[in-house]
Amino acid sequence: MLKKPVKREVMRLTVLNDEVAGICPAEHGLSFLVEADRKILFDVGPSDIFKNNALKLGANLDDIYAIVLSHGHWDHGNGLKFIKNKKLICHPGCFTKRYRKKDNSYVGLPFTLEEAGESFDLVLSREPCDISNRITFLGEIPRKNDFEAKSTSFVFEDGKDDFVMDDSALVIKSNQGIVIVAGCSHSGICNIIEYAKKVTGIKKVHAIIGGFHLKEADAITLKTIAYLKKQNIDKILPSHCVSLPVIKLFEKELGAMRVHSGDTINFES
Repeated sequence: MLKKPVKREVMRLTVLNDEVAGICPAEHGLSFLVEADRKILFDVGPSDIFKNNALKLGANLDDIYAIVLSHGHWDHGNGLKFIKNKKLICHPGCFTKRYRKKDNSYVGLPFTLEEAGESFDLVLSREPCDISNRITFLGEIPRKNDFEAKSTSFVFEDGKDDFVMDDSALVIKSNQGIVIVAGCSHSGICNIIEYAKKVTGIKKVHAIIGGFHLKEADAITLKTIAYLKKQNIDKILPSHCVSLPVIKLFEKELGAMRVHSGDTINFES
């Protein structure tokens, strides 16, 4: 008697915007459409490019369950001006005014917490927040290791250092392990991985994708690579805010693959 083939569910991630153009145009910033047991828009980039690229790809954004904002920087959140009346999940610190140290240019979001509350159904959480049976918003990431998130190029309005404590990520459970979706990893991708494992209770990391905030092949990058090698991760997909030299090093040392605007990545669940 022939056995019926087992139907395998697939988690799909569509790159609506990233640094490098693929089949879609690109701008500095990041936006992913995540489809697992719920449909999540993770970050919205710097403009309406996420909507234009979604239209080009035939990706429907009308039926998303929620928007998740990784942190309160313009290149991840300015696109909120072009969508409304959705659930918006983020850390409560996302709406602070923040600036670059080097030139005092504004890098925060274009509206206040109160203004955001008028356009969205806000869910603010410093703690991990379950979005579905499989998807969790990690909230504030504990910064445990001795090499990540030790300096910052940002300040608050009062001039105090801004370590972007609102930086967060998504973790998605699969039969292959956990899939971690990061926006910029100001908290450190290694810190994010350790917290995702703690929150889910799952030690196996199937994939990591997103911005890892590594600009140079320096000591921090080399320690990150050494850590990732020990994790035996199946798929490493660096994108926004990882420089080309670092991506080349990730490709050589970790078999990583760079993503582009318009890419669709399937993860077997």
